[in-house]
Amino acid sequence: MMFEFDGSDFDGAKIAILRGADVLTLLRDDFAHIPFPNHWDLPGGGREGIETPLETAARELAEELGLVMDPARFIYARKEAAYDGISAPVYFFVARWEALVDSTICLGDEGQDWRWMGVTDFLAHPMAVPPLKDRLRRYVDDAAML
Repeated sequence: MMFEFDGSDFDGAKIAILRGADVLTLLRDDFAHIPFPNHWDLPGGGREGIETPLETAARELAEELGLVMDPARFIYARKEAAYDGISAPVYFFVARWEALVDSTICLGDEGQDWRWMGVTDFLAHPMAVPPLKDRLRRYVDDAAML
């Protein structure tokens, strides 16, 4: 996937890592002061400094799950409106990582747990972060994956 960043302001980036028909998810912390507490999330988060969207996604993936991913695995990128409709835009990426071994995944300082979840299960899950369900659904529709 060729991704060109235009240098415009953005708030953060999320990534859906796919292995077969599953997506790698994180259970968010259960703190009242964060958006969507105790919801199933995707790796990613806020931009730091002058990071590009790919750099933001890669850093967050390393912090949250201890994974370093080859940028060649990215297959989809889309600039999205922030879930609150006020903040700067965010980026949503999808990557395929068929050979990812579970024993290499290490939960970082944020989140309560991680798990592989069927893409269709994530899209239907009542405790999945709603804006991420919408973004992943757009990818599925665009890719005619399912």
